[in-house]
Amino acid sequence: MNNQRRDALKAGGGLGVFGLLAAAGLITPGMAQAAWNKAAFDAKNMESALGAIGAGKPADSADVQITAPDIAENGAVVPVGVVSNLPNTEYVAIMVEKNPAMLAASFEIPAGTVADVQTRIKMGQTSDVFAVVKADGKFYMTKKEVKVTLGGCGG
Repeated sequence: MNNQRRDALKAGGGLGVFGLLAAAGLITPGMAQAAWNKAAFDAKNMESALGAIGAGKPADSADVQITAPDIAENGAVVPVGVVSNLPNTEYVAIMVEKNPAMLAASFEIPAGTVADVQTRIKMGQTSDVFAVVKADGKFYMTKKEVKVTLGGCGG
């Protein structure tokens, strides 16, 4: 049995169905960007970024943890993870204080899902990385300093 062939056929079938839905107008390019918060991603400072996601002044919480290297050798690819042990977590955002745009990533967490996200972000220089979490309608935050030896945001 050739599993690669089977996987290729399944993927091709899925893409075919997606293409038919797009051609029929049932899926539009705007749907893919429905969750895009342009104001939050364009924010240049912490206050405006928090305001754009509706966080105001989030409380510090030990139930939110950031996993990131203490020293990132290449700021173009910094692995960052956020775990929220708060019940009913519905949103996670990762912000970098000294980046040209504060908000590096945001995630909607479906109900009943473990709030554990992992991604790679760009960092132009040594900075604090913030995790902002929304749980039960309230916002919580924690931070960690990451030292960058080689810049990734044009530096």
